[in-house]
Amino acid sequence: MLMPDNPTQTPIRRLFEEAFNQGNLAVVDEVLTSDHIAHNAFAGGPHGPQGLKGLIVLFRTAFPDLYCSVEDEIREGDKLAAHWILRGTHKGLFLGNPPTGRQVMVQGIIFARISNGQIAEDWTLIDEMGILQQIGVVPPVRG
Repeated sequence: MLMPDNPTQTPIRRLFEEAFNQGNLAVVDEVLTSDHIAHNAFAGGPHGPQGLKGLIVLFRTAFPDLYCSVEDEIREGDKLAAHWILRGTHKGLFLGNPPTGRQVMVQGIIFARISNGQIAEDWTLIDEMGILQQIGVVPPVRG
C-alpha cells in the first residue's frame, strides 16, 4: 500500500499540517525519503529532508502565524498532487526583506512521487511573486 486510505494522513497533508503549521520538523524525516529530490527547491535550497526543514524555518520565522491548508488532493498510483494555500502575517525577515506587518495569501501546487508511503520526489510551485507583491517589495502588475 503506497498511502493510507484516510486522505487526512497523506504525506503532503502531514507536511503542511504538522511541519509547516505546527513547526514539528521531526515529521519531515517521517514523510520524506532520505534521498528525496526537490526538482524546484525554493530559492535554490538543498534537496532532502534538511532542505525542507530549512524552508519551513524560513517561512515560520517570516510568518509566525503561518497556516497552510490543502484545498484539494488527487491520488493515482504512486503519484499525489495537491493544491494548497499559504496564509500569514509578515513579522520576520523574508528573503532579506524586513517585516512589514502585511498579511499574505498565496496559492501553491505540489506533485509528488510516493515510495513506501514517503515522498521520494516532488515538483512544487508557490506564488513567490505574489508574496513579494503582498509584502510591498515588488509593485503589483498594472493592466
